[in-house]
Amino acid sequence: MIRLDYNSELKIDEPTAVTIGKFDGIHRGHELLAGMVRNHAVGDMKSLIITFSISPRNAFSEEKKVQTLITSEERAHILEKEGTDYLLELPLSEEVMHMLPGNFIEMLCERFHMKYLCVGSDFRFGYQGSGDVELLKEFAEKFHFELDVVTKIKREEREISSTYIRDEISKGNIRLANELLGYPYFIWGEIVHGNHIGTNMGIPTINMIPPNDKLLPPNGVYITEVEIEHRVFHGITNVGVKPTIKDDNSINVETHILDFQGNLYEKIARVSFLEFLRKEKKFDSLTELMKQIRKDTQDAFTYFNNL
Repeated sequence: MIRLDYNSELKIDEPTAVTIGKFDGIHRGHELLAGMVRNHAVGDMKSLIITFSISPRNAFSEEKKVQTLITSEERAHILEKEGTDYLLELPLSEEVMHMLPGNFIEMLCERFHMKYLCVGSDFRFGYQGSGDVELLKEFAEKFHFELDVVTKIKREEREISSTYIRDEISKGNIRLANELLGYPYFIWGEIVHGNHIGTNMGIPTINMIPPNDKLLPPNGVYITEVEIEHRVFHGITNVGVKPTIKDDNSINVETHILDFQGNLYEKIARVSFLEFLRKEKKFDSLTELMKQIRKDTQDAFTYFNNL
């Protein structure tokens, strides 16, 4: 997959099948759009997903920033694995934000050779969201591209959206969030050095520091799946401040891999949350903590054995 940096000279020579959206989380609704685009990209036609470098909700806002379900790197990681040809992250600059609906569609057709466009039924585009799907249908005739408008997917009468999923993750409802996403919620990034206390206790862990704007589930211990260099392992992951070990309130994501021994520092890991085990708590001693971790480990083995 080729990640494109937007500028006024950017062009794609091949014809493209396009979808546009925030793609925050790449949930089941997003995946439907992305799948339709990839299915249309046959022959010399290429799939192009256009999204935004930051959330439109957070752009130019003085209010509290909305935590994201997925970072730009995580989004690219998913889309590349699924076979997307091009990913363009539009900067929410003054130029882009003030582009009129007609100018925006004209740009897609002239500079990116758009021949097919797939969007959701609530799609808005152009300056202050002044363009809607009815206007888009007029532009499809004018600029000669095929248009599909897709109805939003629902679960029990509620539309699947990033807001819905964000709410469920914040409540700790991992199973439901995973159902809405269509895959386990995850963090993705480099393995960094920790304090090595787990190693000294005979329970080695990998540590990851997620970005500040990444939404994490509530502090606690989770059964997880860990992918490193195309190999998949089982694990238990603590999200939180590790109150038994340290005094500051910095959030860490620390995972004990159940079926692996070795040096993994500086490698890239994908840690996927499968099941909530227990809340994070402070223990009276490292001995008590180690005893609890061994119980958590056994619970995880039982979980995986029963799959």
